[in-house]
Amino acid sequence: MAEKHGNLSINSDNLFPIIKKWLYSDHDIFFRELISNGCDAITKLKKLEMMGEYTLPSDYKPEIHVVVNPEEKTLKFIDNGLGMTADEVEEYINQIAFSGATDFIEKYKDKANDDQIIGHFGLGFYSAFMVADQVTIDTLSYKDGATAVHWSCDGGTEFDMADGTKEGVGTEITLFLNEDSVEFSNEYRAREVIEKYCSFMPTPIFLEKANAETEYETIDAADKLDTDTVVETIHEEAKTEEKENENGEKEVVEVSPAKDKLKIVKRPVSLNDTNPLWAKSPNECTDEEYKAFYRKVFLDYKEPLFWIHLNMDYPFNLKGILYFPKINTEYDSIEGTIKLYNNQVFIADNIKEVIPEFLMLLKGVIDCPDLPLNVSRSALQNDGFVKKISEYITKKVADKLIGMCKTDKENYEKYWDDISPFIKFGCLKDTKFCDKMNDYILFKNLDDKYLTLPELLVKEEEKKDENKDEAEVLDADGNPIKKESTDAADENTEEKDERKVIYYVTDKLQQGQYIKMFKEQNMDAVILDHNIDTSFISQLEQRNEHYKFMRIDADVTESLKDETSAEDLKAETDTLTDVFKKALNNDKLTVKVEKLKNADIASVITLSEEGRRMQDMMKMYAMNGMGGMDPNMFAADQTLTLNANNELVKYIFEHKDSEHVPMFCEQLYDLAMLSNQPLSVDAMAKFVQRSNQIMMLLAK
Repeated sequence: MAEKHGNLSINSDNLFPIIKKWLYSDHDIFFRELISNGCDAITKLKKLEMMGEYTLPSDYKPEIHVVVNPEEKTLKFIDNGLGMTADEVEEYINQIAFSGATDFIEKYKDKANDDQIIGHFGLGFYSAFMVADQVTIDTLSYKDGATAVHWSCDGGTEFDMADGTKEGVGTEITLFLNEDSVEFSNEYRAREVIEKYCSFMPTPIFLEKANAETEYETIDAADKLDTDTVVETIHEEAKTEEKENENGEKEVVEVSPAKDKLKIVKRPVSLNDTNPLWAKSPNECTDEEYKAFYRKVFLDYKEPLFWIHLNMDYPFNLKGILYFPKINTEYDSIEGTIKLYNNQVFIADNIKEVIPEFLMLLKGVIDCPDLPLNVSRSALQNDGFVKKISEYITKKVADKLIGMCKTDKENYEKYWDDISPFIKFGCLKDTKFCDKMNDYILFKNLDDKYLTLPELLVKEEEKKDENKDEAEVLDADGNPIKKESTDAADENTEEKDERKVIYYVTDKLQQGQYIKMFKEQNMDAVILDHNIDTSFISQLEQRNEHYKFMRIDADVTESLKDETSAEDLKAETDTLTDVFKKALNNDKLTVKVEKLKNADIASVITLSEEGRRMQDMMKMYAMNGMGGMDPNMFAADQTLTLNANNELVKYIFEHKDSEHVPMFCEQLYDLAMLSNQPLSVDAMAKFVQRSNQIMMLLAK
C-alpha cells in the first residue's frame, strides 16, 4: 500500500471538541472504550470461526494487554482480535461522516446493537484523543494475504496511513499522553481505572509495565504448564524429624518427601473476572460465593442480610444481583450503590432511569445488554423500554420479599427492623410496589411480636368483639339491651368516623406511662419509631378507608376509663379547670376530668393526632432546609386529662384554696408532660426546683 496522507472525512471541524468536552464526562473512560473495542474484535473473530469463515490457531487464547510506559509517557492497548485491513481502517477510522452530535449518536445507536457487540470500533476509539497528543494504530487483519497497516493522527483532522510491520493478527493502539494525562501511564493508576470499568469484561485483561524487571515464582514440577518458561530446576531433599515411637524409642521419620520444584517466569494474572456471578444461574451459586462477590465489588465486609438474583431472557435480557445491606438508620441518610453494566461493561452507578429511586438504598449489579445507551455509553436514552426494565426490577424485589414473608417468616421478621425503612420508602415512592407489599408490611407490637396489617386488623376486630360481649346485657327475653351512650359527643364522633383504630408508639421509654395503661387493659399498640413512619402511615390511611393510626397518647380511650357521664363529673371538671388554668397561667389549656381505671395515675397529656402530624411534618421540612415557617405555628392541640379516681386530684378538688395547690398543679402538669415529651430547659429547671420544695414539705 502506498503511503497516504489525508483528512478525516467529517462534515464538521468540531469532532474533537465534542469528544473532549461533551461526549464523555470522565476522561479515564477511554480505558473502557479501547478495551471494549478489543473485546469486540475478539468476539467477532470467535464468531467467524463458529460460522466456518476462519480457523483459530490451536493455541489461541483471547487476551487484551495494556502496557504502561511512564518513561515514554505512553499507553498501549493490544488485542488478538480480527484486526483491520487498510480499507477497514479507511471506513471505520477515517470516515466519520456526521453533520452534528445528534446524527453521530443516531449512527452509533444503530450499530451498537449488532450481534450484541459492546461498541463499534471507530467511535469509542476517538475517546483516546481526550488524553493523547498523538495516537497510532498498528493492525493486521485475519483475512488471507492481508497487509499490516500503520495509522497515525495527532488529534487534528489530518492522518497518515502506510503499510505496517505488525506480524500477529489483531490491533495495537498506542497513546502518546498529553501533559495533563501522564498519570495514566502509572501502573497503579492504570490498574485502578481498569478495575473500575473492566472488572467483568468477557476477555482476560493483563496489565504490564514496559521494561519492567522479570519476576519469577516457584511451583511444583507436577504443576508445570506448557506455557510456562522454566528458568531453573530445584531439587528439594526429603525432610525428616526425630520422633518418639509407641515403644518410647526415638526414631527418624520422613515428614516431607524429596521433590523437584521449578523456578519459572511469573505467570500473568488477569485483572478481570470473565464469568461474573450474576451471569451464572442462581442454582449454581453458593451463599459464600454471593457474600464473597459482595465483599469484592462493594468493599463492604459486613455481611448483607440477603440478596435477589435477577435472571431474565424475555422480553428483554437482564441479569443482576441486588443485596440488602443493614439499613437500620433513618432513610434520608442511607446511600447504596447499584452498578449498571452493559454486556459486562461498567456503565455507571445509580442511573435513576433504570433503577427506581427507592432501590438505590440497596447495593447491587444489573447487567442489561438491551439498554438503549447513547454514544458515550454513560447516559440512557429516554424511552418506554427503560421504564419496563425499571418496573420489572421493582416487581422482582417485591416478589422476593413477599415470598420470604410467606415461606420464611422467621427470617423475614429477623430482617424486618433493618429493611423496614427501605420498604416503607419504596411504598411512598412507588404505588405499584406499595400495592404488592401492602399485606406484607410488618408491625412490631408492644410484646415484640410481628404482625402484618391484615393480622393486626383481625386482632383489633377480635378485641372489639370481646369488649362488646363483656359489656352486653340481656333483657328478660334474652335480647341484648343497647347500652346508653355516656357521652353524646363521643357517639356523634363514632358515627362520623367508623374506621378501626391502630394505636402506635414512637418512643417506648417516653410513652411508658401510656403503654402501662394499655397493657393493664389488655390493649395493644405497634412501634413506629422511624422518621419515615409519619409519612408512611398517612399514605396507608389515604389508600384505605377502613382504618386509621393514632398515637397512644392522642386520646384517653374508653377502655381505660370507668363508665361515667359528663354530668357526674361536671363539678370536678369546672373546679379543676379553673384551678389548673390559674395555677399554670394558661387560659387556652383544655382540661378534662375522667375516672381512669388505674387510680395511681393522676394526670396525662394528650395531643391531637392531626396536630402532631402537622407539627412533625413542619419539623422535617425545617431539618431538610425547606423552612420558612415556624413549626410551633402548628403546635398540636394539647389536653390535660385529670383522673378523678386519684387521691392527689381529689385533694386538689377538695382543697382548691390551699396555698400549696398551685405548686401541686404545676407538678402534675409537668409529670404528665414528661410522660409525653421532654421538657424544655427552663421547664426542667423549674420542675427540679419544685420537686425539692415538695420533698422539703414532706420532710417537715
